[in-house]
Amino acid sequence: MSAQLTMYSTPWCGYCHRLRGQLDREAIAYTVVDIEQEPEAAKIVERVNNGSQTVPTLVFPDGSALTNPSVAQIKAKLAS
Repeated sequence: MSAQLTMYSTPWCGYCHRLRGQLDREAIAYTVVDIEQEPEAAKIVERVNNGSQTVPTLVFPDGSALTNPSVAQIKAKLAS
């Protein structure tokens, strides 16, 4: 799968680390953005999550987002 997605994350987020490993194993391309280092990224995450900085939040090329998704949910979204 060649579609590029963005994962908003923090360095200390265990769910983020687990999901990154799963995406790597599935060869799904993604970019990681640390919301603690980039205030604008934190605002994007808050907008998607009704004011919460919940990570991992993934934003897809079409602008849609999923919060703390499974790899199956990501693959299904990328395939649609």
